Amino acid sequence: MKHNKRTGFTLVEIMIVVLIIDILLAIAVPNFIKARQNSRLQTLIGNLKQIETGKEQWAMEFGKVGTDVPAQADLTPTYMKNWPTGPVAGTYLPLAVNVNPTFIGKDADAWRADPSGL
Repeated sequence: MKHNKRTGFTLVEIMIVVLIIDILLAIAVPNFIKARQNSRLQTLIGNLKQIETGKEQWAMEFGKVGTDVPAQADLTPTYMKNWPTGPVAGTYLPLAVNVNPTFIGKDADAWRADPSGL
């Protein structure tokens, strides 16, 4: 008895597998990019809260008023271990004691346009 059975995948089977992989990638990649952007934003928020807390401690210890502006050297290393660096290029500004600190750099729209964040 002779068996003439071929082994392997047909072209249609391979195309179906590639199509399924493409669909999964189309769903997964945007979610990964969004998660990356959200983690950067949360890092920025955490750094700004750290600066705000350091400013408040500095103001209480030295009896500063709301319009006084601490320098970076006033806050580090006493109230903050080191000055935060952002997840993207930019600068943190402490501003006055009664004003929330800010970050000058790329905003969320720029991250959407350039997911690399550089």
